[in-house]
Amino acid sequence: MKNLSSHLRPYRWNILLAVLAMAISAGSDLGLPLLLAQIVNVGLYQDDLAVVLRLGGWMLALALLGGGFALLNSYLSAQVSANVGRTLRAEIFDKVESFSPAESGMFGTASLITRSTNDVVQIQNYLLALLRMVVRAPILAVGGLALSVGTSPTLSLVLCVSLPLLAFSVSLVAKKGLPLSTSMQERLDRVTLIMREKLTGVRVIRAFGNEEYEQERFDQASRDLTGTAIRMNRVMTLLFPISNLIMGGTITAIVWLGAPMAGSGSLLVGDVIVIVQYVTQILMSIMMISMVFAMLPRAVTSAVRINEVLDAPEVISDPSAPRQGAARGELAFEDVSFTYPGAEEPALSHISFTSHAGETTAIIGSTGSGKSSLLNLILRFYDVTGGRILVDGVDVREYSQQELRGKIGYVPQRAVLFSGSIAGNLRLGREDASDSELSRAVSIAQADEFVNRREGGLEAGLSQGGANLSGGQKQRLSIARAVARRPEIYLFDDSFSALDFTTDAKLRAALSGETKDATVLIVAQRVSTIRHADRILVLDGGEQAGLGTHRELLKSCPVYREIAESQLSQKEMDYE
Repeated sequence: MKNLSSHLRPYRWNILLAVLAMAISAGSDLGLPLLLAQIVNVGLYQDDLAVVLRLGGWMLALALLGGGFALLNSYLSAQVSANVGRTLRAEIFDKVESFSPAESGMFGTASLITRSTNDVVQIQNYLLALLRMVVRAPILAVGGLALSVGTSPTLSLVLCVSLPLLAFSVSLVAKKGLPLSTSMQERLDRVTLIMREKLTGVRVIRAFGNEEYEQERFDQASRDLTGTAIRMNRVMTLLFPISNLIMGGTITAIVWLGAPMAGSGSLLVGDVIVIVQYVTQILMSIMMISMVFAMLPRAVTSAVRINEVLDAPEVISDPSAPRQGAARGELAFEDVSFTYPGAEEPALSHISFTSHAGETTAIIGSTGSGKSSLLNLILRFYDVTGGRILVDGVDVREYSQQELRGKIGYVPQRAVLFSGSIAGNLRLGREDASDSELSRAVSIAQADEFVNRREGGLEAGLSQGGANLSGGQKQRLSIARAVARRPEIYLFDDSFSALDFTTDAKLRAALSGETKDATVLIVAQRVSTIRHADRILVLDGGEQAGLGTHRELLKSCPVYREIAESQLSQKEMDYE
């Protein structure tokens, strides 16, 4: 994996110690056959019990030494691989947090989840196997080959046939396995995507009686993943029977050739046993390498997928020398246009208006007219493609993202809450907010009634996504979170849609006192709720159809008048 060395550098001493421990363990394994040969050739052949016991004791000590260092290597390898996995997950999480909606959409939520979990586990497992075998296998292979050739060059010639066969088998399987690994991870993404959609949209699925279709869709994705996994495992599992067949044939050939030599006295029985032991170690080390190669395709695929996330260019980035504006909250759009990446038509065209501190600007228009897009540009979720947006006289692109968003209290169209306590959710905007400040924010948002009824009050628990609250309750807590921040600019993206008229009226009355020194932008659908705004921006197809007060727009803007007539009675229209 690219840049893997930078992730391993903090653990270089652990890695060095793990390698040293495995080298000692492998060295002890090479010494055991030599002691066994001496026991057979000297102790048993001469019927010398003292030699057998002495050499047997040395064998036991050497085995314990090797086992101890092997255990140390396993511990250190597990520690390093787990820490690298943790670091990778943290880096992916940090990178994804910096993504704009465009970058998140490029990968997809399901794929990002798979990359930060399953793909990281693949790297972690491969690193663990590598640290446990990368030293042991070569030492056993080279050392075993040297010692077997030194014991009997003739019998060792058998390896000239078996080793190339084994190497060819490993390379062939690895070549076949890599494309299947890529396909498998993509199909795992698909399963994760469908499962996520099914769980988040379960109510809609049930409401429309679509369970059978969704089940079939999931079953098909699951069958695709299963089929790919089976094909990959079939390829990978060929390594082990082939390796066992080659190893069994090699040992059989050595015994078959060595028996006559031992019978004639040209080779001792213990030497034949030594060669069998070393050949077994050589072939086992090749099998270890085979295991590493078997894991390599998925690890390479996972590494590529992780690097795609980590190396993804950031569309929205901080300037090299961020500026700071005065804390006034003044907002200005100067001939702003915006087109979504890949879109043919602009979402907004030539929008211009100014909103000062203490003023409320309402934004209204039909669905798809660009209302939410306008708020997203203020927050720099996207950058304008024409014109500029100024906050306190400074282009939003010249602020650091943290500085800019620190000035804003944002209430999204879809209320988003997190598992934890109510207080924890409210403090997302301002960590140092006191309990009294949170209580005040809850009261302004007209949420104190249901919050106080819950056991624990502000410390009451919320389930994931606020599933244990109604839509209106979640919306009010989302508003309270923005109020607790006490920002210079409030952005309400149709944030009152789930409230009844009575609660809506009370909340707006309470908000008017709280936001009197702030700049307020409200995206709304109901004319009755915005007619007292200082100015109303009317959007139609992404273009600015009108700008003015309610009375002015009724006279000058046909689009606004059409909206008003569809919502207000003639009596109300005449009154206005």
